[in-house]
Amino acid sequence: MLFVIPLPPVTKKNSQRIIKVNGRPVIIPSAKYVAYEREAIKHLQAYFGGKEPPKIDYPCNVECQFYMPTRRRVDLNNLLEAATDVLVRAGILDDDNSQIVASHDGSRVFYDKENPRTVINITSLGVDFVPVRTIRVQKEENE
Repeated sequence: MLFVIPLPPVTKKNSQRIIKVNGRPVIIPSAKYVAYEREAIKHLQAYFGGKEPPKIDYPCNVECQFYMPTRRRVDLNNLLEAATDVLVRAGILDDDNSQIVASHDGSRVFYDKENPRTVINITSLGVDFVPVRTIRVQKEENE
């Protein structure tokens, strides 16, 4: 599946806000990220014509190409986190854990002042792919 989000990419971690909920501090995303996420979800949902997208719940590669409006350095990991969170919120990915988003192979950051955007290509890793699972070893009672 190929998607294009025709908005300047925004990271989730920059300019986070701290608010108090029941007297406890809570970190929430910046207003800029919240607005970006809302618009990005609209663009992604438009690909499905208002219908519910089929949720991806199998191992896949999520390749993201971020075309930034400036040459400022940006953290690729933060951009990837924002992109996968948007895919989950849009209902395209069931979750963004490593059992589903198994890789981000081919992801890059580019410069395009005239047309900043995010291009996302999701490909299945196939039935032969076995994600790494945690194996718990039980201790013997004698130890």
